[in-house]
Amino acid sequence: MKLALCNEVIRDMDFAEQCVFAASLGYEALEVAPFTLAASPEDIDAKACVKLRRAAADAGIRICGLHWLLVAPDGLSLNGPDAGQRQRTVEIMRRLVGISAELGVDYLVHGSPAQRSVADGDDPADARARAIESFQAVAGEVEGAGVVYCIEPLGRAETNFINTVQEAADLVAGIGAPGFKTMIDTKAAGGEAVPVADLIARWMPTGLIAHVQFNDPNSRGPGQGDLDFVPIVGALDRAGYDGYIAMEPFDYHPDGPASAARAVGYVRGLIDALETAP
Repeated sequence: MKLALCNEVIRDMDFAEQCVFAASLGYEALEVAPFTLAASPEDIDAKACVKLRRAAADAGIRICGLHWLLVAPDGLSLNGPDAGQRQRTVEIMRRLVGISAELGVDYLVHGSPAQRSVADGDDPADARARAIESFQAVAGEVEGAGVVYCIEPLGRAETNFINTVQEAADLVAGIGAPGFKTMIDTKAAGGEAVPVADLIARWMPTGLIAHVQFNDPNSRGPGQGDLDFVPIVGALDRAGYDGYIAMEPFDYHPDGPASAARAVGYVRGLIDALETAP
């Protein structure tokens, strides 16, 4: 298991400084939110990607993935009734897949709750069909880039569309393209019917779980709340998970750099304890 930091946690630093700082803490990679780099993914061109990739390499880490995909620009919707708005969103998604190829990342995480919620009065079945259509529109680019596009289940307090791993898996099946999978976020998984460790044991063997994010239900980093990560890390180990665990706190306590440092130390300690256990 490899540890990554979601870069918005330290977005007050410039990107090269983020890379150096994350590497100094022991992270192997950064998971990047495009809105921290530019006002729109369309402003991140191939030349910019070369510079970003070089900054990570110079610091001895890599950029492993992209997340918070549709935060910017404003006015996007994956599944809203306005065809023009959806087409604009698909264009942004295509550029994000292009950026992922240019950066050499492994995956994209599609969370972006506000840009996928079903509006009052809209038919949920119609919204689901439109979401599938939007994802299918970028399936060729996803396959060509050789990346995994993860549809992230999120809590009901954040969105009313795709709240459980089962719902995400059903959507992946509806898309019907090999590049699409789902993932587990420990904060969002608080709305599941079973504990996170049981969720991992249930879904990892299916091959549909391509990524994991760690955060506490209180929105702070792992180890800064009541969620017990010992059985979660144990379940990942038993499942043979060797991908990235991305630290994604939302409440940076006491601040972003300290939150990042606390998270990597805590989770690395749990992993090391597994490796040294008799």
